[in-house]
Amino acid sequence: MRVLVSGSEGYIGSVLAPTLLQAGHDVVGLDTGFHRCAWLYNAVPMAPLWICRDARDVTVEHLRGFDAVIHLADLSNDPLGDFDRSLTFEINHQATVAMAEKAKAAGVPRFVYSSSCSVYGASGATDAWSTEDSPTAPLTAYAECKVLVENDLRALADDSFSPVYLRNATAFGASPRLRFDLVVNELVGLAVTTSELRLASDGTPWRPFVHVRDISKAMRCAIEAPRDAVHDRTFNVGDTSANYQIRDVAEAIREVVPGCEITYGDSSGDARNYRADFTRIAKELPGFSCEYDLRRGVEELYDVFRQVGLEEETLHARQHRRLKQMTYLRDTGQVDDRFRWLVHPT
Repeated sequence: MRVLVSGSEGYIGSVLAPTLLQAGHDVVGLDTGFHRCAWLYNAVPMAPLWICRDARDVTVEHLRGFDAVIHLADLSNDPLGDFDRSLTFEINHQATVAMAEKAKAAGVPRFVYSSSCSVYGASGATDAWSTEDSPTAPLTAYAECKVLVENDLRALADDSFSPVYLRNATAFGASPRLRFDLVVNELVGLAVTTSELRLASDGTPWRPFVHVRDISKAMRCAIEAPRDAVHDRTFNVGDTSANYQIRDVAEAIREVVPGCEITYGDSSGDARNYRADFTRIAKELPGFSCEYDLRRGVEELYDVFRQVGLEEETLHARQHRRLKQMTYLRDTGQVDDRFRWLVHPT
């Protein structure tokens, strides 16, 4: 199968492209290069073919000849999404829908959209578990765009075009282009470099977690599945057993990383609070099951950080934090206020 992966040089894309290649697919990556500098360690090679282009500038011709498009190219995460809401809607909503429309016009039969369980917002304040049929309650521009895109892509679904919506739980785990603005990755990094786990909240909010390799596996399964299994369908991506309060995550890390202490914030921290149900993907997406639980992922991160000699300076470096990196590119005149390259890296 010939597959285009947009956002191929990002945190997920750097794991997904090799996953697809190892499964025998012909992979082409598309990325504008904002986070190319975030390489932390060497791993299996990236897609041998790639297109250096802003997702806003993709044409129908770029998409001809593909059997599937997996769309990851967003401004991610919440702090970056709230940096300039109009820009977030331009890239995450409008450009995504435009790419899907062009994919359909190019004859691409399947479009896998990387959505997020963050669409459930603060629903965990009750005893309810969020299923794919639960009301959405997005709290940020990033999450709002996920809801808007899902709704707009549904209007494109027909006999020739099958969009699939994968609502990923909160990602964690090792990737060659690692992000430290993800809670598990950051907390393990703090434990390794400072022996202290500093939580922004009181640790009570609930959040579902999923390893980046399991996200990649779900995306592979979504392009390989029979059409009827995925056509115009939404799947929460994760495992129901992997819903944790943030304090439980911290305790799990303390069990793996010796000598670290936990410091809690207060209840005014992150307002996201939800538990997600993953029954549908376990039962109805052929070939999918999670291979990494929290403990295994934390142990993996701990091993990687020791191998690369992770230092606190790297943990906080702009290259590994989305808002810092994009602010740096803008402030140094490499991109303009609409995140268009002025001085493109070679």
